[in-house]
Amino acid sequence: MTNCGSGHLTEYGFRWEVESGYRSIKRFMAATTSKNFGLRFFYFAFACLLYSIWRAVDLLVQVELTGEYEHSPIVTADNTLTLLKKETGIG
Repeated sequence: MTNCGSGHLTEYGFRWEVESGYRSIKRFMAATTSKNFGLRFFYFAFACLLYSIWRAVDLLVQVELTGEYEHSPIVTADNTLTLLKKETGIG
């Protein structure tokens, strides 16, 4: 039996954040039935960009309001998507 240090357990705990982040990125993706890899990759890359912008805005808002950053967002993905749809007329 190998000795599993607490560092490994801590690192494994971060796996949930990766899964949660990927699920959130998918929320920003445009729906498509296209089989075109280039188009699908562009949609994924653009969704990653939107996700990163959302997280950066949330970080800035949290630091401005509370002086610190927590992983739970104040500015939610739903709020961000609603604003994007309202401002662009897309969606």
